[in-house]
Order: sequence, then C-alpha cells, then structure tokens
Amino acid sequence: MLESLLGFAVLLTLIFLRVPIAFAMALVGMVGFALLRDWHASWSMVGQVAFDSGLSYTLSVVPLFIFMGNLLSRSGISHGLFAAADRLIGRAPGGLAMASILACGGFSAVSGSSLATAATMSKVAMPSMRRYGYADSLAAGSIAAGGTLGILIPPSVILIIYGLLTETDIGKLFIAGILPGLLGIGLYLLAVWVTVRLYPQLAPKATRREAMTQRERLGVIGMLALFAFIMGGIYGGFFTPTEAAGMGAGAALLLSFGLGGMTRRDLYQAVLESARTTAMIFAIIIGAEIFTNFINFAGLPDGLAAWITDLDVHAFVVIAAIIVIYLILGCVLESLSMILLTVPIFYPLMYELDFGIEMLADPEAALIWFAILVVVVTEISLITPPVGLNVFVLRAVLRDVPLKTIFLGVTPFWIVDILRLALIVAVPGLSLWLVGAM
Repeated sequence: MLESLLGFAVLLTLIFLRVPIAFAMALVGMVGFALLRDWHASWSMVGQVAFDSGLSYTLSVVPLFIFMGNLLSRSGISHGLFAAADRLIGRAPGGLAMASILACGGFSAVSGSSLATAATMSKVAMPSMRRYGYADSLAAGSIAAGGTLGILIPPSVILIIYGLLTETDIGKLFIAGILPGLLGIGLYLLAVWVTVRLYPQLAPKATRREAMTQRERLGVIGMLALFAFIMGGIYGGFFTPTEAAGMGAGAALLLSFGLGGMTRRDLYQAVLESARTTAMIFAIIIGAEIFTNFINFAGLPDGLAAWITDLDVHAFVVIAAIIVIYLILGCVLESLSMILLTVPIFYPLMYELDFGIEMLADPEAALIWFAILVVVVTEISLITPPVGLNVFVLRAVLRDVPLKTIFLGVTPFWIVDILRLALIVAVPGLSLWLVGAM
C-alpha cells in the first residue's frame, strides 16, 4: 500500500509540472509495476493494455456518441432547442437564462458531453442574452452550469466509462441518471429565479420574443425523436448500448442533413473533432489502465478496504470522505482523468460497506448509486475555481468576458449543486427508483 501512495505523490508532482496526465499515469504505472515485479513484465503489461483498449468493442461506444454530439452541434439544431425553451419560459424574469439551462439539458441528453454542450450553447444563447440586456455574469454562469448536465443526463460518456470500469450495466446507469438530471435542471432554474429576485439589475424585464421558424420546430422534434429512439431501443431490448451508439450516430447524420444545416465541411470538421477527442480519451484510458494495474498489484484497494473496516466508522462517513476527496481533486484534475484515476480505487468499497438501507444492500444498486454521486461531484468540479473546466471553455469562446465574471455567475449554481448532492446521498431512491421500476 505504501508503494501506491508514493506512486500517487509522484503522479501529482508530474501533473503540477504540466506533464499531460495520460503520459504521467502511464509513466508512473509502468515504472511502479517494473519496480514491484520486473521490466519485462511491465513492458508486456503496457503493450497488452494498449492493444486491448485500442481493439475493445465495448469502448467503441465512446467515439460513436462523441461523433453524434459533434454532428448535432454543427447542424444548428441547438438553435431550435434554445428557441423552444425561450418560447416556453422566456417571458419570466430571468427567462432567457432559464431557457439556456433548459436548452443545455436538452442538448446534453443526446450529446453526452459537458464541454460540447457549454461550447455550443455559449454561441447560441450568449448573443441573445446580451441583446436583451442580461449581465455577463448571469448569462455566462447559466451556460457554464447548464453545460455540466451533459455528463449526467443519458447518454453520458462518463457513465459509459464508469460502467466499463466497474462492469456495471450501462443501461441501468443511464436510467439512474434521469431523475438526478431533472432535479439538477429544476434547482438551476430555482437558482436563476432567486438570483434575479435578489438582484433585478442582472436581468431585464420580459420582452416579446420572436416566433420559432419551421426548421427550428423540426429540429426540436428531431432531437426528441432521437433521444426516444436511443433510450427506447436500449430499454426495449432492440439493441445494446454499444449498438445504440452506432444507431444514434447514423440517425444524427440523417437528421443533420435532412434539416439542411449540415455541409460537407461541417461533416469533415465533426469527424476531425471526434477523432481528436477520441484519441485524447483513449490516451487517458490507456494511461489510467496502466496506473490502475500498478496500484492493484501494490494492493491499494484491498489495503484501503481493510483500513476502513478497522476504523469501524459508519458507511456514510466513508462516502462523505470520498466526496471531499473528489471536491479537492476537482480543483486540479479534469473530470475524465479524475474518474479514471479514482473509481478503480473506491468502487470495491461498495462491496464492503454496510449502509444499513435495504435499497443499498445489493452491491449492484450500491455501485449505481455511487456512480451518480461521483458524476454529480464531478459536475460541481466543472464550475468551481480554480480549475472549473466549463468556465475555461466559456472563456475560450467568450474572450471579452473575464474569468472572475464567469466564476461569479456560477456561484448560485454550485451552491444548489451541493444541495442536490446532499439529497442524493440522503435519499438513494432518487437514483435507484427508476432502475427498480424498469
């Protein structure tokens, strides 16, 4: 166990020295494994991990869902989602900020990516909010916070990777994310309403909105149909989540060209962007697998479970400690790296802890509940300083908006996120009720 802790210390040092995390994890894992065993075994392990990950059928779901999200992002469908949400609640105080959150929730339901959602909606919603006199802090904050929904509302790339790491049913993980995702949208809308009530100058009074175009209406219908097609296909037993990714990507391609918003150049850019993102994700996955093999060989998960058992503390105290660790790590690591680095260490604890709740007595249910906790904590890390990744994405797109303005704008949203996290911990049924019903 001591070797694992030393490995973590070296890894964090390399990260602070700006070594890319994929290479830092691979290097520490390879050297650590070699020191514990021998170099020949270490090189064999590295080659096997790279080969297995690159040819993994189950991991093919990742580039397919990423491609689907990029297609929809470049097709202009997001404009229709924002227009529909604007028509629904745009007349309320802070209505455009609320519409941005609803549009982010809708777009994330099929893109599966927080960064793609934040980047896309910032180009769609920010100009409208500025045109109607919204403060940059509220406008940027609502988009950054709404973008975090992309890793929870299914289909979610993060939940897919969690399922692959823990061998948990991805379909059940998807259904478990629906109610917490809807709760997140509701609390974000409440945060906008309270903020505007306390500081009316941040949002102007309601003004008359323009009617939706026919293309925007068709885009919204198409997005809803695509979501229903993917989720209905999975839960209807017509195809697996991996097959659903391929079907969804094909349907998104037809939808994008059918609505007339996709050009050959857009398609080329979507393919190129998907390839780059996939290469980045696979590099991190391979690095994390190498590092995980090292810490498993060093006995960290077993040692951690034995140590917690010896402490004789309540299971929820352990969960609270894990949440604090995630909140701290979220200040220095991006979401995917954090999950790949920590989940292999923490998830075996779900088999050992006794929560004293019938709903969590089944280890699979405990793993699903823990997945939602991990994703919600990760969402919080995406908008909290000093390394809120969604905030930096918005800063890259909105170059005239200072970082401190965006961080000020997201403050009400991470406050309600803490409330949501507490509710999910206290009421496991929020994550598990739909799973049981299905």
